[in-house]
Amino acid sequence: MADETEIVEMRGHLIDSMILARVMNKIISRGGRYEFLQFDVGKRHTDTSYVKLRITAGDVSHLDDILDDIHNEGAIEVSPKNAAIKPAPQNMTLPVDFYSTTNNETRIFHDNRWITAQNQMMDKCIVLSDDGKTAACTPIRDVKKGDSIVCGEDGIRVMPPSRPRKESGTFTFMNSGSSSERPTQNIAHRVARDIYDAKQNGGRVVIVGGPAIVHTGASTSVSALVRDGYISGILAGNALAVHDIESSILGTSLGMRISDATPVSKGHRNHMDTVNAVFTYGSIPDMVSAGRLKKGIFYECVKNDVPFVLAGSIRDDGPLPDVITDVVEAQREYKKMIKDATLVLMVSTMLHSIAVGNMLPSTVGIIAVDINQSTVTKLIDRGTWQALGIVTDVGAFLPLVVQEIKRLESGN
Repeated sequence: MADETEIVEMRGHLIDSMILARVMNKIISRGGRYEFLQFDVGKRHTDTSYVKLRITAGDVSHLDDILDDIHNEGAIEVSPKNAAIKPAPQNMTLPVDFYSTTNNETRIFHDNRWITAQNQMMDKCIVLSDDGKTAACTPIRDVKKGDSIVCGEDGIRVMPPSRPRKESGTFTFMNSGSSSERPTQNIAHRVARDIYDAKQNGGRVVIVGGPAIVHTGASTSVSALVRDGYISGILAGNALAVHDIESSILGTSLGMRISDATPVSKGHRNHMDTVNAVFTYGSIPDMVSAGRLKKGIFYECVKNDVPFVLAGSIRDDGPLPDVITDVVEAQREYKKMIKDATLVLMVSTMLHSIAVGNMLPSTVGIIAVDINQSTVTKLIDRGTWQALGIVTDVGAFLPLVVQEIKRLESGN
C-alpha cells in the first residue's frame, strides 16, 4: 500500500514557544515521518518564523490521526478545504461530528476565506452566522434548531499563543508550570509588575478568590488592590463574601480571631450571624449604604464601583442574597466579567479557578497562587495550560505584592 502525504504550514514564534518541537514529537510518536520543505527563521527575537512540512504516513487513516494530533498546535494544510457546516437538529443539540473547541484562537475556512471565531472558549461548538461572515464559540445550551454548526476537522486552524522571549515579567521568570522553590520576594515583584503594567496600559485585572484570602489575613491586601484601582472585578463563591464580611464586622473568620488565630466564645455561629446581618439589610451594597459594613474587600468593591459576581453552590450557608444560585446564570455573569480581561489572578480556590480557566482564551495571562501544589496542577491539567502557578501562603505573598506595587508607584 502506497504512503499517504500531506503538506502543512505553521507561522509564529515556533522556536521560543516550543511549538515546532511539539509538532515534530507528535508526528514521530504517531509513527509518521516529516520533511522540511521550507523553514524561514525570524532573525530577531521579536520576528516570527514560517515552516512548511511534508508529512508521510502509512495510509489515509494513519495520516488523519497525525493531522488531528498536530492540528491543535496550529499546523494547517497548505490547501485547506472549506469547513463542513451542518444544521443543528434541534434546540440544545449538535450534529454528531461537531467540532469541539479548545481555548486557543480558532479560525474556520468558509467560502474560501478564513473567519476568526469570536468569544473563544474551550469545550464549545462553533456557530456560523446566517450571512456566513462571522462565527462564534457557543455553549450547547444556546444552540437553536437550524443553527449552522461547524463539523469535522477540515478547514479549521488553531492558533496557539506563540510569545517571543521577553527580558522580564512573571511569564518569563516562571517558565515551568508551577514552583515553590524560587525566591518569593522576586516572584512578588514580578507579579506586582504585571498588575501595575496592566493598569498603566488600560488592561483589566480580575481576581478569582477563595475564603483562604480571609483566613490567612490577606483580605487587607486585596482590599488595597481594589481601592487603588488595580482590580476590575472579583469572581468568587458565597464563602469569600461571608468570611470577608464576618472578618470586617466581627473580627473573626469561621469563629477564629483574625488577629491571633484564637477561637472566640460561640464563634461557630459567627458566619451565620453574618449571613443573617446581610439579609437584614437586604444586600451587601445596602449594608455598606447603611454604614454597617465599613471595611473589607466587598466594602471596597461597593465604594469604588468594582463589580463582583458570587456563584452559588449546594454547600452554601444562606447563601447571601447577592449570590446567584442558578448555575447557568452564574456562568453567564462570570463570562461577562472576564470578557477582555488582560490578567486573571486565581487565589486559593480550586473549583472556581478551574471553572474560570475553562472560560478563558489561552491569550489571557493567568497567575494561580495556592498553598496546595495539586490545586495548580489540576488547573493546568484540565486545559488551562497557560496558567503559571505559585505555590505559597497567600497570607504572606499578597502583602508582598502590594508592597512591591507601592514601590513601583513611588518610582523606586
